[in-house]
Amino acid sequence: MSSPVVVRVSHRYSASAERLFDAWITPGQASRFLFRTRTGNVMQCEIQPEVGGGFTVIDRRPAAEGDESVFDVVHMGKYLEIDRPRRLVFEFSVLTFGNESPTRVTVEVTPLGPMASELVLSHELGSSEMARMMEETTRKGWVNMLGTIERELFPRRIGVQL
Repeated sequence: MSSPVVVRVSHRYSASAERLFDAWITPGQASRFLFRTRTGNVMQCEIQPEVGGGFTVIDRRPAAEGDESVFDVVHMGKYLEIDRPRRLVFEFSVLTFGNESPTRVTVEVTPLGPMASELVLSHELGSSEMARMMEETTRKGWVNMLGTIERELFPRRIGVQL
């Protein structure tokens, strides 16, 4: 049996750990970055932020560059652990792409000061051939999302020390 594929990405923000954590479980903020793509539009963002609760984010995307037809990508999750402001763990599925088997995502937030924090995200994809094929695409998706959090919610301020 082959070893499991785990994607890990991190990003530092000029925001408190509490503000960064809350962005993940507050629909108005989460809809600005959670599974949003450059060409897509978040059509629905429902979040029930409690253990056993979950989220549904629907992103409408063009079928192809320049094409007028669209399709909806349905992202769903079930919260397994919520430890504000340090740790969020959820089962994750993307229904549109036939990936109904949930994977596990862990978001860990570390305070670096009163207005600075670091987020480390780990996504356990499993040990299948499909997990290996999705590893780099998954990494790029999370890196882009963490960058979108910064641009949309916490743009860096001049003079902030990390």
